[in-house]
Amino acid sequence: MYWPPPTWGRERKDSLHCKANRSRFTYSAKRALLWSSFFLLFFWLKDKGEFVKIVDRVIWVPTLIMVSKHNPSGNKKRSPLSIFAVIGLCCFFYILGAWQRSGFGKGDSIALEVTKQADCSIFTNLNFETHHNDVEIVEPSKPKAQVFKPCDIKYTDYTPCQEQDRAMKFPRDNMIYRERHCPPEEEKLHCLIPAPKGYMTPFEWPKSRDYVHYANVPHKSLTVEKAVQNWVQFKGNVFKFPGGGTMFPQGADAYIDELASVIPIADGSVRTALDTGCGVASWGAYMLKRNVLAMSFAPRDNHEAQVQFALERGVPAVIGVLGSINLPYPTRAFDMAQCSRCLIPWTANDGMYLMEVDRVLRPGGYWVLSGPPINWKTYYQIWKRTKEDLKAEQKKIEELAEQLCWEKKYEKGDIAIFRKKVNDKSCRRNSANMCKPRGSDDVWYKKMETCITPFPKVSSASEVAGGELKKFPARLFAVPPRISKGLVEGVSVETYQEDNKLWKKHVNAYKRINRLIGTARYRNVMDMNAGLGGFAAALESPKSWVMNVVPTIGKDTLGVIYERGLIGIYHDWCEGFSTYPRTYDLMHANGVFSLYQDKCSFEDILLEMDRILRPEGAVIFRDDVDVLNKVRKIAGGMRWDTKMNDHEDGPLVPEKILVAVKQYWVGGIKGNSTSSAE
Repeated sequence: MYWPPPTWGRERKDSLHCKANRSRFTYSAKRALLWSSFFLLFFWLKDKGEFVKIVDRVIWVPTLIMVSKHNPSGNKKRSPLSIFAVIGLCCFFYILGAWQRSGFGKGDSIALEVTKQADCSIFTNLNFETHHNDVEIVEPSKPKAQVFKPCDIKYTDYTPCQEQDRAMKFPRDNMIYRERHCPPEEEKLHCLIPAPKGYMTPFEWPKSRDYVHYANVPHKSLTVEKAVQNWVQFKGNVFKFPGGGTMFPQGADAYIDELASVIPIADGSVRTALDTGCGVASWGAYMLKRNVLAMSFAPRDNHEAQVQFALERGVPAVIGVLGSINLPYPTRAFDMAQCSRCLIPWTANDGMYLMEVDRVLRPGGYWVLSGPPINWKTYYQIWKRTKEDLKAEQKKIEELAEQLCWEKKYEKGDIAIFRKKVNDKSCRRNSANMCKPRGSDDVWYKKMETCITPFPKVSSASEVAGGELKKFPARLFAVPPRISKGLVEGVSVETYQEDNKLWKKHVNAYKRINRLIGTARYRNVMDMNAGLGGFAAALESPKSWVMNVVPTIGKDTLGVIYERGLIGIYHDWCEGFSTYPRTYDLMHANGVFSLYQDKCSFEDILLEMDRILRPEGAVIFRDDVDVLNKVRKIAGGMRWDTKMNDHEDGPLVPEKILVAVKQYWVGGIKGNSTSSAE
């Protein structure tokens, strides 16, 4: 992306020089004419003696006209000599004026020199945009902007908080070693993560659901390991995803059709879903056809790049695991959750993992289990387990489900479906261990507990605990129950509605700056400081999806976002995000750097953004102008092209919009950037 240089000042200066020269020329000509007229008037009036009278009385031109009327020229004839004298004087003074204008006259020599130097051509490409923000702020005590070098090619798939070498230093109990373990300050990389050689812009949705460029994710192991299960196939220079899975080798559509015979997927009642142990996220990919947003997660393990494949396909996913800490989602977030042969030990630790799924499942929501131990009579030999062991495991799951106030609705073949009751009025909980109340969804790095999250209080047996939601898409702009019940500090119904209007206005302004926003070019979108989800709601389209990130140091609004039928995650931007490099097309940073300016380094946040952003992806920053000038200075050394824009309400508003585009470049090759400087 390139913008014209600030040439307005130079062009204006040249045009003023031209105007000055024309003024000097006009003045010289008028001076010659004035002298000629003066002497003509002198000879015309001298015989009548009127000239002295005129001078004495300082009479203006109208008086001269009256004089000529009272003294008609016919009273005295003029000699031919006087007439020739007047004409000669006129010619003399005209020539005198022309001589002065030519530059040999003492008064106009400077004007001639300026005339020779100035270019009086008319400029048609004047740039009338503001440029007061284009001036780089140089702080005398600080060095110039640092230029960041590319990292070694071995870091192409670097995930700072899920790196294998660091993970192996942690205990394997409860999958602790697969959880987030971020590097200390001295081990952080301060370089740009390179794209692999041959990297290409991903296919646009919906083609991306079925095809991925091999050069973008050059890992073939899954094509061998999961060949029978129809996960992924390698053909030519692309991977093909037939839509199969371990428990649905014939395709996700048929599997979802069976679920839809029990779960009201088609009418908008189910909008948000959680896929635990997602593989390459084919279930989530095909749920998008049903207007359901699935948050898929899987660990970074020996199934190489499964989450990377999911995001490359244009499907929401993060690196994650059910381990020893809470999932980074609020309570009552998902309308539905599923485990399709996810191999999570649901009965371990007295059912702690099932209790965590219950915490994030909405009252009235559904849980699907397909795979061990369901249909154990058919598969016990394939699974290499005894009938007694599998039977006991299924019985334990059903007992836990009853404690959680879940009811089994369906079991046939490989699938069992449970539904969480809408409130606890009819629950049979015998001395159940209930969780103690704590801060509003304070789950970031918090230890998972073996306890049951209580339902919100209700006044009747038919009332939905926590509040009933409208069907999607009506719920997108309906007032969320958390707001109508006053559970979000400082947010009322009125401020929520005003926030929606404001973000529609902001998004319209973004689309005027970048016309690709809202098109399939930007499929994977991230809002780094999502607030109430207004940006994602204004951008809502089948062409894209938004990962709404709620910073852990800000106001907790993620529950509101899920109640609107959107998805998101908690995160601290002082650390690396749980994703692979090059997984987002567009990033939106509203107030992020003002929020973190006293918490951690701007450089660290920007380098993490660069890791996440795809080549030729875009970033929109919205923040105070002083903050954005600091951001822009750092971005100048990151192979980003930037442009500052005024707030949509005008240049006097201190909040500005900084737009950036990441240049295309790949590892191991010099001079391959899209930068105009290379």
